[in-house]
Amino acid sequence: MRFALSAEQNDFSAALDDYLSTADCDAAARAWADDDLGPGMKLWHGLSALGLLDLLDSGGSLVDLVVAFERLGYHAVPGPWVETAAVLPALAIGSGGRLASVVLPPHVPYGLDADVSDLRLLLVDDGVHEFEPGERLKSVDRARRLFRPEPGARIGDGVPLAFEHGALATAAQLLGAGEWLLATSVAYAKQRKQYGREIGSYQAIKHLLADTVTALELARPLLYAAALTASARDVSAAKVAAGQAASLAARTGLQVHGAIGYTAEHGLGLRLTKVRALVGVWGTPAFHRGRVLA
Repeated sequence: MRFALSAEQNDFSAALDDYLSTADCDAAARAWADDDLGPGMKLWHGLSALGLLDLLDSGGSLVDLVVAFERLGYHAVPGPWVETAAVLPALAIGSGGRLASVVLPPHVPYGLDADVSDLRLLLVDDGVHEFEPGERLKSVDRARRLFRPEPGARIGDGVPLAFEHGALATAAQLLGAGEWLLATSVAYAKQRKQYGREIGSYQAIKHLLADTVTALELARPLLYAAALTASARDVSAAKVAAGQAASLAARTGLQVHGAIGYTAEHGLGLRLTKVRALVGVWGTPAFHRGRVLA
């Protein structure tokens, strides 16, 4: 049996990549962090036209979802995509093009973009509740606009798969962000010269980049296995591996780029903070390791 993406899935990934590569997602993420939602909403409508919002509701699989969220992570697309495109279908709620904010304590304690979301859902033991956005909080990733939830009326029953969908989509975003960090670091290592040589020709840099490639490629099969089974163990293994690989890619990117990696203008900074935030959301590494051990 051959385990590989289908031609249709590769085409879908390429279509998303083509669109996002020309959309200046970094500028949209910075604007989103400053409450200028226009560029981000333009991305939202463009990706909706490509079928991303209704992917699972229109017969797509979790593998298709992972393909899409890798691209979202690669391009640092802002907005509550996990909540809308991954979690809502598990709750049998269609988005209808609306933004959704989902809170699932203790793993997701705050509502992402709750102030501009049309659907605000709080998932607790006794079911699904509405909530209103309360105090605004800060995230290490400025593009993650977080709000403390104020619980409202109960509107339905909870669905266990909602958490697995959210964790899986977040793991895919982490893998995508790690891929961008690696690709950008490799390109920079081929251009930047020190002592008359490209820094990528030095053995120490080669080892850093090779370790990052290995970590990302080892995380990938775990991610797609989790998309096939949707089991708690496999989703947790994928979340841990993708988080570790993306964190390594972030550290490597910062070492390779040096001081330029600290500048706000460079896309590296957007991914560094995004990886830092996503590693802990939809389940911390300690929680997911515990599920695998159990």
